[in-house]
Amino acid sequence: MHLTPPQLDAAIVAMRTVLPLQYPADAIMRRFFRENPMLGGQDRAFIAETVFGILRHRFFLESLTNGITPRALVLAYLAKFQGMNLRELAPLVSETESKWLAEIKGSKPDALPLAIQAELPEWVVEKLQHGMPDSDILDLGLSLQQPAPLDLRVNTILAKRAEVLETLAQEGIEAQATPYSPCGIRLIGKPAINRHALFLSGKIEVQDEGSQLLGYLLAPKRGEMVVDFCAGAGGKSLLLGALMNSKGRLYAFDVSEKRLSNLKPRFKRSGLSNLHTQRIADENDSKIKRLSGKIDRVLVDAPCSGLGTLRRNPDLKWRQSAQSIEELKAKQAAILSAAAGLLKPGGRLVYATCSFLPEENQAVIGDFLATHPQFTVLNCAELLSQQKIPLDTGEFLQLSPRLHQTDGFFAAALTRAETAEITETAKAAKTDHKPEPVSETEVV
Repeated sequence: MHLTPPQLDAAIVAMRTVLPLQYPADAIMRRFFRENPMLGGQDRAFIAETVFGILRHRFFLESLTNGITPRALVLAYLAKFQGMNLRELAPLVSETESKWLAEIKGSKPDALPLAIQAELPEWVVEKLQHGMPDSDILDLGLSLQQPAPLDLRVNTILAKRAEVLETLAQEGIEAQATPYSPCGIRLIGKPAINRHALFLSGKIEVQDEGSQLLGYLLAPKRGEMVVDFCAGAGGKSLLLGALMNSKGRLYAFDVSEKRLSNLKPRFKRSGLSNLHTQRIADENDSKIKRLSGKIDRVLVDAPCSGLGTLRRNPDLKWRQSAQSIEELKAKQAAILSAAAGLLKPGGRLVYATCSFLPEENQAVIGDFLATHPQFTVLNCAELLSQQKIPLDTGEFLQLSPRLHQTDGFFAAALTRAETAEITETAKAAKTDHKPEPVSETEVV
């Protein structure tokens, strides 16, 4: 593209607006575009791509000089990662900047510290080094620097995947079936799908394939009572309702009224009739206690660091910290314990995060099993095989961008014993279930 001075200036202003990172970058960018309505579609796309690209590569860019400014970040990103040549940039930069950009284009990250090459905070790298070799950490970091594809979920209540693919092909929208999710579609490129008739009619929703697989892992059945414990804006709730064929009762719990309100128009489009949204004060709300021991299936998509979504949310690298992980671990343990209390004997619970840190995942499950001997772990690969999904990451579901082209997801499936009687052997097995050092293929 031919870069104009107004486009460069707008990108610099947007970068300056985002950089304090006091709020999520996507929310800041939405506000920026609302406040600058004269920007055209091409300008908006360029600005958004530049801002998020800088956040993906910020550690490297900032390593090139001290006291780097938003203008320098934008110019360095365009020269190094967008491949703009110095002739294109010459009319827009000073002679000093031109010499500096020439040095940047020739710079290589190979000799830089691992954290900069992987574009991960040092505290994250230190945590991962307890169980991963540096080569796996680098592979993980590089995969998280790539933009995420746009995945769709077909609402099987209203449409079939083959029909949606055919419609998209007829309209010149390149797409393909996802390799694992039976109802997933991956778009080639990023068309404005939220204005498409398929979206407006409720036949498709935007949802990462990894997120879709959580529903198939829970595998709710028609007529069951099911709870989505941390429903958020309800993407997984809508999938669960479709898997239940809108039969039975599905509760969507969340502490945020705003998030549940965002679910309402999606619910209206979905064609479902079995979904019941409910705001709760916390995991100990009386609404939860009234359902104790009555629920067949519970999904706990726990609040987490979100580091598995760095392709989409690169700003999380600066908005999370080692201290915030400690706080999240306590919250995750409390939520898991409360949600487990809902389950009837023989029921299934799926605990999931979009994090690759073992302390938010395997460690939480290990601690839970040590204090809840009536629960045992189910093998996720076997559960997915029952759904005709050929994906084997071991006992736990562990997805990575590099291996599976999804966000980084972790999930564990648990079941509650049919009776309260548990043998000493089973107790010993549970207490021995501790996290072990793992490689990237196991962690993410």
